[in-house]
Amino acid sequence: MRDVFINRLTELAAADPRIMLITGDLGFGVLNEYQKRLPGQYLNAGVAEQNMTGLATGLALDGRIVFTYSIANFPTLRCLEQIRNDACYHDANVKIVAVGGGFSYGQLGMSHHATECLSILRVLPGITIVAPGDDWEARESADALIKTPGTCFIQLDRASAASSGLPGEMFQLGRARRLREGSDLTLVCTGGILGDTLAAAESLTEEGIACRVLQMHTLKPFDDEAIFAAARETGGILSIEEHTIEGGLGGLIAETCLEAGVLPRSFYRIGLRSGFATVVGSQPYLRKHYEIDTEAIKTAARRLCAARTLVRLSA
Repeated sequence: MRDVFINRLTELAAADPRIMLITGDLGFGVLNEYQKRLPGQYLNAGVAEQNMTGLATGLALDGRIVFTYSIANFPTLRCLEQIRNDACYHDANVKIVAVGGGFSYGQLGMSHHATECLSILRVLPGITIVAPGDDWEARESADALIKTPGTCFIQLDRASAASSGLPGEMFQLGRARRLREGSDLTLVCTGGILGDTLAAAESLTEEGIACRVLQMHTLKPFDDEAIFAAARETGGILSIEEHTIEGGLGGLIAETCLEAGVLPRSFYRIGLRSGFATVVGSQPYLRKHYEIDTEAIKTAARRLCAARTLVRLSA
């Protein structure tokens, strides 16, 4: 996902001298081509993410479209004040690229686990929040972010579903993608867990459970209508995120539905529930350990469907 995004950004920057890329002293293997082709549109701010964000804001206020780039937690949580006070407050054209969503850097421990960024950043006024699920969405996001005014955040996962773009499909920020049809349950996911979600939906179909799949590549602005339709038209909603459930996708769905008075027949959130991850390992290993993988999705879906059947029988 990361390589696809940067390759597209390089193409776009070559055609638009306003675009700049600032790295926090990493990503050189990925950014070499960009730096080689566009040295005047590239800066290395060093291991100084707070300065990087301030510098990006200044350049943006001077008419640039500035992308900052680092491992997920560093361009976000380390410089939250600068994102809030500098970029967002001034509605600056700063695009924050966070590489390694969820457990992408699982072996490096909780300091490199990006399991709170979506929750924390989405509360900032005016910011756009994007978490692609596959290479097609990542590539399309590069174009979309450049066209979107103001401060934006994009989280690029190491994991990626198979490219899901359909011929002629138009990518639109703030608009969910309905990738499978079904009426028994709606699986709603964001980010790279899309691959596990689609695999679970395929397997559940063989068991007689037909699931609609919504890929929420944008959390802000949020596609309320896609969620309302899922609540009205299917047997329930199961949210899936490689992220804390507190304030993330599941929390956003719950507050959106409750405030509008549109209640799903059943609801459950799959995500990190046990605080900081205290186990290290590969991304697939941690997904399995914390029950955020294909099998966990299938188990939760079966449970929701079974509980709804029992309610109907008791009535």
